[in-house]
Amino acid sequence: MKNKYFYFMSCMLLFTLSLYATEKEKPKFKLGGALRFNYNFSDWNRGHRDRGGDFGFDVLRFTLAGSYKNILLDADYRFYSKDYGGPMLKYGWIGYRFNSKNQIQAGVTGVPFGIQPIGSHNFFLQITYYVGLEDDSDMGIKFVHKGEKWDYAIAFFKNADELLFGSDSEVTDDRYGYDVAGRNKEINQFNLQAFYKWGTYTLNKFGGSAEFGQLYNLDTRNNGTHYALALHYELYWKNLSLKTQLTTYAMYPKNKEGEERNVITMTAYGAPYLVAAKANIYTVGAGYTFNIDSKLIEKIQVYNDFGCLQKWDKLLKNSYQNVTGLLVVAGPVWLYVDYALGKNHAWLGPDWNGFGPGGASESWHARFNMNIGYYF
Repeated sequence: MKNKYFYFMSCMLLFTLSLYATEKEKPKFKLGGALRFNYNFSDWNRGHRDRGGDFGFDVLRFTLAGSYKNILLDADYRFYSKDYGGPMLKYGWIGYRFNSKNQIQAGVTGVPFGIQPIGSHNFFLQITYYVGLEDDSDMGIKFVHKGEKWDYAIAFFKNADELLFGSDSEVTDDRYGYDVAGRNKEINQFNLQAFYKWGTYTLNKFGGSAEFGQLYNLDTRNNGTHYALALHYELYWKNLSLKTQLTTYAMYPKNKEGEERNVITMTAYGAPYLVAAKANIYTVGAGYTFNIDSKLIEKIQVYNDFGCLQKWDKLLKNSYQNVTGLLVVAGPVWLYVDYALGKNHAWLGPDWNGFGPGGASESWHARFNMNIGYYF
């Protein structure tokens, strides 16, 4: 009887341990996302002036984060309207976590350049975004280290997020981050970035970013080059945040004879435009958060972000952006209210190639924008 009891208990113990091990080995997934709507009143839009702006669908997005042992997964897929590029993958990568400080990522992963994850507080991001130097993801491999004092990343990107694989295929327009397009393609890009952090009650982050790569021309079948360098500083003190960045970049495409080389085509959101091939960028932004003791509203952040795109070619007109606004957080609901000013700016004015040659009017234009979203 004792032997049977011992045998039974042993089997139960092994079964329990087996279940525990099985549960422990199961992959873990977390699904998230957002549904957003947008109101837009642009002073240069005659229809907006007649009808008081437009209110419509912005995006439905889904995020997926997963892990199995030390294997990682992270992805963000978005559904915009057809005119804004339609469905697109913002990022999606598979990685391996060596320890709590080090991991490697492969796939469409974020380009480590500039203040991370973004250099702004507002809905429109900074002016660096519109020339492909903020919140961009490309196809490659990246090593990331996050320590107590130092954060750094080293990456190699074979190309931008590629959707067509023909020998003469141009970059498609359905993408979130801006990439070189038209008859040129970004290839063989290396990125190096480092941040030094200090302070207890006041957190300071000072860093630098470097980017070097090639530009393949589909007509000449020759490789040009491009590079970008940046110094950035962040300060976080109590409810105050400050973000500053100095950037310089240059692109040297090997175009056909007679084609312009002082501007280059870039694309995102289903709509390509011209950008200055060489420029300096100056950005600064400040925000202050008010914690609200309310059952509905958790906090309100007020901010102002300014950016200037200073083009090397004096025949091209400089571009400017300034966004003043606030973010209201009520649980899963976020509301951005922005008053955005732009000069020679594709999205803030009538001059779609404003980031390239500039506009004819040389005047500032305003856009009042409200974006409300439910995040889950």
